[in-house]
Amino acid sequence: MKHAPFILASASPRRLDLLKQIGCIPAHVIPADIDETPLKGELPRALALRLAQEKAMALPPLEDHFIIAADTVVAVGRRILPKAETNEDVAYCLDLMSGRSHTVFSGIAVRTPGGDLKSRVVSTKVKFKPLSKSEKAEYIASGEGIGKAGGYAIQGIADSYVTSINGSYSNIVGLSLYDIRAMLSGVGFFIKQES
Repeated sequence: MKHAPFILASASPRRLDLLKQIGCIPAHVIPADIDETPLKGELPRALALRLAQEKAMALPPLEDHFIIAADTVVAVGRRILPKAETNEDVAYCLDLMSGRSHTVFSGIAVRTPGGDLKSRVVSTKVKFKPLSKSEKAEYIASGEGIGKAGGYAIQGIADSYVTSINGSYSNIVGLSLYDIRAMLSGVGFFIKQES
């Protein structure tokens, strides 16, 4: 199915790969440069939605182009986990998630060429088994958690720690394919081919 041209306002190679899985290839990849610091008292769901919306609105419009933006926030209860920049961050996240459930919230925002903004939040519950010291050390040494929300990537070693998932798997990777496809269909993104 053909689609309208769009800009992906994200630097995430995982989101790019996920969109390609459903045949959506961006005309441009232009990461939106915004301050991602949570507001005082901001809850994880609200943060994911706000950041996705701000990313979609941060880019100047390009004629006839849609803009797709997303942001992922990992939380244990109301506590927002960092996007891990150091091994210490990864260790902190693993300690909090070991043996318990956490929630992956992804805000998705689609800006139409006419300037309308459609957005939603998708949440997936993930439970990790209790992690031993050696498992944590192995994961930290792998480097897989650096640069990832919540200090882990599901598409790697961490998948072997998961005891249950309730919700969209692709949402944990970075973008719910069901939800983005439904949103894009709803705003006329896909071009019906003449038979």
